[in-house]
Amino acid sequence: MSLIAFVALIIVVIGLIHFYLWKRLVRDPFRAGRVRRFGGFVAVALAVLVPATLIGVRSGHVEWLAWPGYLWIALMFYLLVTLAVLEIPRLVINLWIRATSKSESLTKAHPGAEATATTVAAAVARPTSTDAEAPQPAPVVSLATGADADGGSKPEVPTDPPGSQGIDRRLLLARGAAIFAGLTAAGITGYGVKTALGPPQLDRVQLPMAKLPRAMDGTRLAVVSDIHLGPLTGTNHAARIVDLINSVNADIVCIVGDLVDGSVAELGRFAAPLATIKSRRGAYFVTGNHEYYSGYQEWVAEVARLGVKPLRNERLELDGLDLAGVNDIGGVDFGDGPDLRRALGDRDTSRPVVLMAHQPVVARDAAPFGVDLQVSGHTHGGQMAPFNLLVKLEQPVVSGFGTVDGVPVYVTNGAGFWGPPVRVGAPPQVTVIELRTP
Repeated sequence: MSLIAFVALIIVVIGLIHFYLWKRLVRDPFRAGRVRRFGGFVAVALAVLVPATLIGVRSGHVEWLAWPGYLWIALMFYLLVTLAVLEIPRLVINLWIRATSKSESLTKAHPGAEATATTVAAAVARPTSTDAEAPQPAPVVSLATGADADGGSKPEVPTDPPGSQGIDRRLLLARGAAIFAGLTAAGITGYGVKTALGPPQLDRVQLPMAKLPRAMDGTRLAVVSDIHLGPLTGTNHAARIVDLINSVNADIVCIVGDLVDGSVAELGRFAAPLATIKSRRGAYFVTGNHEYYSGYQEWVAEVARLGVKPLRNERLELDGLDLAGVNDIGGVDFGDGPDLRRALGDRDTSRPVVLMAHQPVVARDAAPFGVDLQVSGHTHGGQMAPFNLLVKLEQPVVSGFGTVDGVPVYVTNGAGFWGPPVRVGAPPQVTVIELRTP
């Protein structure tokens, strides 16, 4: 698919989503008039805001759109999810309203039918009397007009327009659903913002490694990924993450890609705290796909200048442990893709090896090289549940430990966020992996 076709498809999808939101949040809850027209204008403006944010912020020309644009994207997502979940109960209730309204309409259209039937039944059951005592026949009333057969008139029974109660009930249902969806989406988004902008949680896990020398038992790897320095993170983002890393006295620090969302000129000052990372055997970095959107060559040089060693399809021997790193798959389009043979092909297979690779899916290609552990990021743990269900279609492991073709893979949620400053079900994370001898 060409880039133009892909962009056109995204615009169509965005337009359809906003049409659906307008229908459920504006057209259905409000009668035709000023409010509905205003809601239509708002829906169109928000539909334009989404691509303007995605394109403009990435180009660096309209960074002021970042906060309103990305917050609306998150809110839009949770409005869509909530309203979609409500569709089945909405359908069931609407069918019930339609059936009830039809029954009430028939009753109002023939108000004397039941009473007439009762009168006739009583007359049949009444005992006969003499002619002199026989009562005069009751006047016959027209069910349609309410008039006597002899031309006399009876008071008409007032009736509502057929189905009027059904319309009111449907309007009430639409307003209730819109209010519920709005409050739910706003609440989830607010919680997600608080989580995303809060401090990363520190997770500690242990991993037995068969080839690990006893002298390296208890070696601690501090694994962090997807820091995503950018226009929404500010200057304290990296400093807070570095402070957490330094608090664990790690032997090796692994920064597994997607450090930045912008050029060195724009974000170099945000990355400066990396120079203060402390570890016994060094801090190391591999590229993620976002480095290739941000000038990867400049960032590789800048990271090295800050004292973090880039591993570019290469391997180091750290006492009794090999540490290897490969470039991200996204570098293929830039002639800078992963080369596992170069990084792992000539190694001593009796030594344990830890592979740093941004994307978990790399483990499928790494399996033939006997990798003992791969550490990755990229997925953000799904970032905004239930989006994590879609991530599983692309990556074999979304969060935590998994095994891919026999390779143990640990995937960190990442310490930052991409796009909306929202995390739901996948809090920001720094992980300490303690390697143990069996």
